[in-house]
Amino acid sequence: MRERLVIGNWKLNGSTESNCLLIESIKKGLEQQPASAKVVVCPPLVYIAPMVEMLHDTNIQLGAQNICEHEKGAFTGEVSASMLTDFGVNYVLVGHSERRSLFGDTNERVAAKFQAVLKQGMIPVLCVGETLEQRERNQMLEVIDKQLKAILETSTAQQMVSAVIAYEPVWAIGTGLTASPEQAQEIHQFIRNWLKKEAGDVANKIPLLYGGSVNAENAQMLFSQVDIDGGLIGGASLQADSFLAICRS
Repeated sequence: MRERLVIGNWKLNGSTESNCLLIESIKKGLEQQPASAKVVVCPPLVYIAPMVEMLHDTNIQLGAQNICEHEKGAFTGEVSASMLTDFGVNYVLVGHSERRSLFGDTNERVAAKFQAVLKQGMIPVLCVGETLEQRERNQMLEVIDKQLKAILETSTAQQMVSAVIAYEPVWAIGTGLTASPEQAQEIHQFIRNWLKKEAGDVANKIPLLYGGSVNAENAQMLFSQVDIDGGLIGGASLQADSFLAICRS
C-alpha cells in the first residue's frame, strides 16, 4: 500500500512567533484527532533549526523548500543537502514551479538537485506540471514527460522509487483555480503509467501528490482519486484548521 502524505509548503511566510503558534495548533489538533496521512512541513530555510525543537517528540516530519545542487564551494547564499541533514530534514522540494519560473531552475538543474537529495539519504519531492498556456495547447503530457525524463539523466528509474512526485498545474497555484478531480486523476494516471514503463511494478509504491489550491473543501474529492496519494499544500498550510482538515481528508 502506498504511503499517504500531506506536505505543507510555507513558502516565504512566517516568523518565529507565528511559526510556533501554527505548529502548536497543528500538534494539538493531531493529538486530538490523528491524521491517517504522514504530515510534513517545509518552513523557510532560516527557520529549519528552531523547527527541529518544535517538532521534537511529534510525528510531524521536517522538509525544506529548496537546496543547491552543489555540495560545497563558492555559491554565496546557497544551502547544500548535507547541511540540511545536520538538522534532521527528511524531505526536500525540487523543481517547484516557482523555482522554475522565478529563479530559472531548468529541468537539468532540477535533476541535479534531485540526485543531491538522494545522495544524502533524504527524500526528494519532485514537482512537475504545466502552465495554463501549455494546457490550452494540449501540451501538458509532453511537458511532464520532459520533466520526468530529465531525472533519468542523473538518476536511475529504480532511484525514483525513493522519491515522491507532486503534480502541480501551474495555472492552479495561488489562483484559487483547481484542477477538477478528473483532470488531476488524468495526469496522475499518466505519471503512474510513465513510472511503470520505466521502473516496473515498483512504480505502484511511489506516492503521487496533487498541489494546486487544495483546501479543506476540495481535498476529500481530490484524495479519493485512485492515483492521488495526498497533497502539496501552499496557502492552506498556513492556517492550522484548514491544514488539519486536509490532513484528515
